[in-house]
Amino acid sequence: MTTTQPTAPASGMVTIARFDSYAGAQHLVDRLSDERFPVENVRIVGNGIRSVEDVTGRLTKGRAALYGAGMGAWWGLFVALLFAIFTIGPAWWGVLVTTVLIGAVFGAVAGFLGHLATGGRRDFSSVTGLQAAEYEVQVDAGRYEEAVRLLSRPTAA
Repeated sequence: MTTTQPTAPASGMVTIARFDSYAGAQHLVDRLSDERFPVENVRIVGNGIRSVEDVTGRLTKGRAALYGAGMGAWWGLFVALLFAIFTIGPAWWGVLVTTVLIGAVFGAVAGFLGHLATGGRRDFSSVTGLQAAEYEVQVDAGRYEEAVRLLSRPTAA
């Protein structure tokens, strides 16, 4: 953690610390919260934002169909729960099973055809997220001294 001298930007926020990780910034805000500081006057700002895509595996037609079946089953469950409002008695179980199965079948077909339509241009699955090079913890300029005072107290382990 590196602390900085207050430099009040136009927004009225002052940077009190910079971190290489979000966890460090989060920990500082948590410390302020534990000290009963009004954290609604705090923000965490990520600088140097970049998009990072983590490849999670190879995507085949079979895996695309399986993923589609899972998504279709969830939609089928949603529709079944909507139908359940109007269904009385044990027929509800039939509606539930039928709509989940129909959803899974349609989802599998859609997943398979969707992957087939790409022509092999994207044969992998991935998860995309944002990362920052640095995280600043900022407080309202009028509360800077209070935040610094609270942070200078020793923490109870």
